Parts: sequence; structure tokens; C-alpha cells
Amino acid sequence: MKRRTIGLLNGTIAAASYGTNPLFALPLYAGGIEVNSVLFYRYAFAVLIYGLWLKFVKKTALKITVKEGFALFILGLFFSLSSLTLFEAFKYIEAGIACTILFIYPVLVAIIMMMFFKEKITKTVVFSILLTSVGIGLLYNGKSGITLNLHGVALVLSSALLYALYIVAVKNVKIVKHIKADKLSFYVMLFGLAVYIYNLKFCTQLQILDKPFLWLCTIGLSLFPTIISLETIAISIKLVGSTTTAILGALEPLTAIFFGVVFFQEQLTFRICIGVALILFGVLLIITRKQRKA
Repeated sequence: MKRRTIGLLNGTIAAASYGTNPLFALPLYAGGIEVNSVLFYRYAFAVLIYGLWLKFVKKTALKITVKEGFALFILGLFFSLSSLTLFEAFKYIEAGIACTILFIYPVLVAIIMMMFFKEKITKTVVFSILLTSVGIGLLYNGKSGITLNLHGVALVLSSALLYALYIVAVKNVKIVKHIKADKLSFYVMLFGLAVYIYNLKFCTQLQILDKPFLWLCTIGLSLFPTIISLETIAISIKLVGSTTTAILGALEPLTAIFFGVVFFQEQLTFRICIGVALILFGVLLIITRKQRKA
């Protein structure tokens, strides 16, 4: 399989798996578990499961240098704080709106790459961003008369910026770009866990999960939007670049729609179908642009 095809496939998986965040997080909120406890369990289980997998199955050497450790610590903070701000936003605005606003991150990635790394932004990329952005907007059928909470919006915008910085850094920071994807993902999760250990006063304020369903949600949160998303997005960034990987993130809201229709009997309207078509067309432009050029 060609290098680019592998990168695009991993980018698609990363977007779809990251889009499962509300699916697992909202039931935990409904069960009375606060944000920092939810995210502590998410990262703690992810580190434990993934660490055992790397050690005993993949036999991955996890040794790193001090310089690599510092760079990975910064990446861990970016990714972890992006999770924290997004999950906090779920308390102020609907998850669907939050995920819609979050999609500004591909635009931020393109701007950062253009301003600081002199990446040329082609007309195809701009058109793709516009198409997918309009499509994302159509996916949200807002309730009339409701004003968005500005604090919630600010939290999502902060999440988008932190996520964009993470994506750009993985591809462009010299000391990080040569680290294998699985090792990078493990240390991002490990250092990201430190945020919640600190926020929970070194776990003295950690809430206990008292129902099997909450444990299942926590394990799902650790596996899909964390382990799977982190490793596949790292592979995608290294193979096809930051901007392309970010635009593939348009598939994230489609995951939410799929689960909404299949599991929660949400209505699939004509408006949503048009939004899905625009997103898929925008992503298809990115996937085929270099092949057409070649």
C-alpha cells in the first residue's frame, strides 16, 4: 500500500475515532462524574492499556532523551488541555455545537503552516476548507431563540487552537518528527495525564466510578478518541502532512451523526444530507489533489 494511501486511511480513522468523544463523555457527566475525573480516567486507562500493549505485544523500546522528553511533555500539555477545554465546553453549550465550532482547527492549521512554515496554500485547499466548513454548519440544526454561551464558545476556540498547535508540532518540530508514532502517542498520553493529577490535587478529589456502565464508557473513551485517535493521527501527519490531516478531521461530526441516527433515533434530514455531501466532497478533493497533479 502506498505511503500516501496509508496516511489518508489513518487520518480518516483518527477523525472518526476522535468524533466519539461526546458518545462516551456525556453519559459520564449524566452519572455525576466531573470533567477532571472523566479525563483522569480517560488518560490513566489509555496509558495503562497502551503501555502494556507496547511493552508485551509490540515490544517497543520506550527510552527517550531529556530533550525528547521535554518536547513530548509540551505536546502532551497541548493535547490534554485541548481535551480539557472541549469537555468543559460541553457544560455550557450543546455537544453538537461544540464539535461544529471545533472544526475551525483545520483553518488554524493552514494559517499556522502558511505563516510560520511557509507552506503554500493552494486554491484546492482553500476551496476544500470552505466546502467542509459550510457542510459542518449545515449539520447543526440549532434551536431558535437560543444564544450561544460566550464562555463555552471561548473554550471550544481554545481547544481548536491547542489541537491545531499539536498537529503542526508533530510534523514540524525537528526533535519530535523522527519519533515513532506509537512511542509519541504513549508519552503524549502519559504527560497529558499529569494535567488531571494536578487539577485533582494529586487524586485526592478523584470521583469513584460506582456503576459498570460508567466503567465501560471510560474504557471506550480511553480506546477510541484517545489511543486509536492519537496513534493514527500521528501516522497520518507524518505521511501526508498537517494540513491534509486536519482537513480529514471534517469526518469527525459525521461520526456523531452516525451514532445519533443508529443509537439515539435522531432524524436524518435533507439539510444534514447536504452537509454530509459537502464534507465528503471537500475531503475527496484533498485526497485526490496530488494524484491528479501527478
